[in-house]
Amino acid sequence: MKLSRILILAILLLANISVFGDKLAHLRTARKIITVNEIKAPYYTIQIVALQLPPGNPDFFKNVDTIREFACTDGFVRYTVGEYTTFGEAAHELDRIRQMGYADAFVLNTRKITLRTNDYSKPAGDFVPVPGVSYTIQLAAFRFPVYVSHFEGFDNVQEYFMKDRIYRYCVGSFQGEAALNELSRVKQSGYPDAFLVPLSQYLPYKIE
Repeated sequence: MKLSRILILAILLLANISVFGDKLAHLRTARKIITVNEIKAPYYTIQIVALQLPPGNPDFFKNVDTIREFACTDGFVRYTVGEYTTFGEAAHELDRIRQMGYADAFVLNTRKITLRTNDYSKPAGDFVPVPGVSYTIQLAAFRFPVYVSHFEGFDNVQEYFMKDRIYRYCVGSFQGEAALNELSRVKQSGYPDAFLVPLSQYLPYKIE
């Protein structure tokens, strides 16, 4: 009997350590609000809302699990669902999205919007690592923190909460040719939008 109580207390203690050890446990969500830093194909999507300020809670979005966020130069932050090759494909889904509670949804051609620039954008063109500089690989960026288990196949994913209040997820520390080789491997493993960033740029914002 005494042994059973000890085991139960030990399990509860470990559970509490796990919860309190994760500073973001109360914020984490399975809903992915993906911040977009590059306009690229497929260009058609369905805009569900445009806000002047991002929402404070992922539950603001109902009935959808994956949303893309476009911070635009006109002062609005646009939120969209779906990626479509043609206008017709997007229009075919429009009624379904409206019936989910987004009565003002419409088809958006992302080539007609301009994104605000930030200090954490993907490097343009062919990236060449600077000798002696350590780089990490950014896998994704989200408005709200996600569960690290989302990144299957990667151990020790690091979280960073940057000045723009976006959570960024990165792996590894590499230099030179090794950084390029690892980036290629990461892209082939299901993260085609991954890119290299100087580790020193992100380290001050690491979530311990």
